[in-house]
Amino acid sequence: MKDATTPLNETAMTTTPNHHDQPAQPILFPTSPQLSLVHQVEAILFVAGEPVTLEQLTKVLEVTPAEITSIIDELVSIYAQRGIRLQRHNDQCMFVSAPEAAPVIRRFLGTQQSQRLSPAALETLAIIAYRQPITRAQIEAIRGVDSSAALRALLSRDLICEAGRLETLGRPILYATTPTFLQAFGLTSLSDLPPLEEGEE
Repeated sequence: MKDATTPLNETAMTTTPNHHDQPAQPILFPTSPQLSLVHQVEAILFVAGEPVTLEQLTKVLEVTPAEITSIIDELVSIYAQRGIRLQRHNDQCMFVSAPEAAPVIRRFLGTQQSQRLSPAALETLAIIAYRQPITRAQIEAIRGVDSSAALRALLSRDLICEAGRLETLGRPILYATTPTFLQAFGLTSLSDLPPLEEGEE
């Protein structure tokens, strides 16, 4: 039985928890040191899932084009020997799987090896790669035969794309290679193309 002389508010005080004694709430998103520009670019390219332009990176990170170019060059070097590569095509860049990993990736995805390109399509693709942007007429002048079927095959595989029109009579379509072309042939940029032998230029 409680002592009648004990004030009621004293009992209340002994049972009311003190907020200072409560455990601290966990911090869901703790603050962390600022990432370097290289790591920020790396993060953006990782989540993008599609080619990102150098201009986009410059605007988002509020840095100069020269800084972005230097960072991209650094990342290309960092990923040169990894299963993921940084691919650069003109002013666009994105992360892609290493071409050497294609067989194991196909097994993992359960896909079949795609049908090989015909000699005509490969020849047409080589001309475009080295002479781009180039029109169909210019391609046919080099090959000496109709190239419409080869162009359709390359377009269907996203190895080439329409890159505008030549400012001349009829405004013919200009063709150029795509990032898919770089990935398919294990290139990080067009500068990785082997030099033409003398007499082939």
